[in-house]
Amino acid sequence: MRRVMVTGMGGVTALGEDWPTIRGHLAAGHTAIRAMPEWERFSGVNTRLAAPVTDFSVEDKYPRKSLRTMGRVAQLAVYAAERALTDAGLCGDKVVSGGRLGIAFGSSFGSPESVLGFYELKHSGASKHLNATNYIRMMSHTALVNVGLFFGVTGRLIPTSSACTSGSQGIGFAYEAIRLNRADVMIAGGAEELDITDSAVFDTLFATSVKNDTPSTTPRPFDRARDGLVIGEGAGVLILEEYEHALARGASIVGELVGFGTNSDGDHVTQSNPETMQLALRLALDDAGLPPEAIGLVNGHGTATEWGDIAESKATAQVLGPRAPIHTLKGHFGHSLGACGAIESWLGLEMMREGVFWPTANLDNVDPRCAELDYIVGEPRRLNVEYFMNNNFAFGGINTSLIFRRFM
Repeated sequence: MRRVMVTGMGGVTALGEDWPTIRGHLAAGHTAIRAMPEWERFSGVNTRLAAPVTDFSVEDKYPRKSLRTMGRVAQLAVYAAERALTDAGLCGDKVVSGGRLGIAFGSSFGSPESVLGFYELKHSGASKHLNATNYIRMMSHTALVNVGLFFGVTGRLIPTSSACTSGSQGIGFAYEAIRLNRADVMIAGGAEELDITDSAVFDTLFATSVKNDTPSTTPRPFDRARDGLVIGEGAGVLILEEYEHALARGASIVGELVGFGTNSDGDHVTQSNPETMQLALRLALDDAGLPPEAIGLVNGHGTATEWGDIAESKATAQVLGPRAPIHTLKGHFGHSLGACGAIESWLGLEMMREGVFWPTANLDNVDPRCAELDYIVGEPRRLNVEYFMNNNFAFGGINTSLIFRRFM
């Protein structure tokens, strides 16, 4: 099997677009959660909290022709991909040609605003807000397609629109494409744009935080005082590259992706099953050829929902044991849905390179119903980690696990 290296990373988050900026916010104790007064008009939604990406615009950066097919989610995706390709030294005339560059990318949905024209047509019979690009901006693989169009990609495109595992499945399926010699380089990741409809989905399930007056205190993953998740947005991209191909062009190697596991619960559409979650982690370990004790750090999904936190912690402890160090970044960034797995992989690699992992924000008292694990709380922890595992779990019972290795 061919080895798969990470040779570029990039993204857009609610705490910045590059690691030094993001790290500065983490060090200062900042989170991206804020009150959304513009949501006051939505009387049927209880939460007024989100983690938006502010001051983001590519209107003056990209050609108007390209922007016609891009809603916000596609703009975030293309911009993140451009940053990652630049980091990898693969922008401009250096982009891999001959169909050996592909993309695996996902989001939960397209741009919700583009749906309104179709709703108007069905509701009133009018179609004055419909145009030739509404569907392109709305479709679930709009981010994938726009990245491909913008960079002229002629290799395989793999859509991974699987809710909260969109980004991590994008990375995992890209890894498999390279290992199986279907590509030499893959643009992999996920994106999501913030919209009231995302929060409304979880609000109807009583799964959103309503600490509307104290945004800095929520969400609280794995904490006994949690009251639900907060929706965020952003994009994350990894450039994955076959080892010999990377060496031949003198690429700077960030890390190595050595294991991927994914499966489904086949049980309940919204309530995770700890037993099949365990299996996803074991599949990743088997793929990497590693024993559980090799994992030095777990980046957990950690949505700050009751059943999700409990089920995930039990699955993790069952596979890795009670001494496994674990944190999640959703206390800082909120739950960016289709983007979270990619953002967390990117930032996990940055932390592994630095040897410092940041604590879970707002985790003060671990819920006694969560399994015994080594939760990173309070202060950043210095860890010399060779392997870290990134886990994500999605509606529909979709489970993913990625294992990265520090490149020596």
